[in-house]
Amino acid sequence: MNEPIRVLVVDDNAMNLELTSYALAGAGFEVACASDAPQAELRIAEFGPQLILMDIQMPGVDGLTLARRIKADPATAHIAVVAFTAYAMKGDEATMRAAGCDGYISKPIDVRNFADRVRACLPTGPPVGNAG
Repeated sequence: MNEPIRVLVVDDNAMNLELTSYALAGAGFEVACASDAPQAELRIAEFGPQLILMDIQMPGVDGLTLARRIKADPATAHIAVVAFTAYAMKGDEATMRAAGCDGYISKPIDVRNFADRVRACLPTGPPVGNAG
């Protein structure tokens, strides 16, 4: 049987963390949460997510800065980082992708199709570390 996909949700809004965790866990994902960048960096090391849903607007270190750090580190560069924000304006997707985000999902979420949207953001190649 396939292992569940590990998703880290990084958002400073507790309601968003709860709703996204509920929707993803109900669809068979393994979910961990972090409310800020320092907590996210700890969770990445201990949880080993395959995908990170990253809120862009966070106090302290914002999501784009954290995405750049993740993509600059060879140990974490393979993790899919998906911008997760309500504040996208025209041109923002290009900024998010330039920061290393692999995709974008807008808030508020529709719980009926949220898991499918997250699943669509996963890399499709062989797992990292598989020599093939």
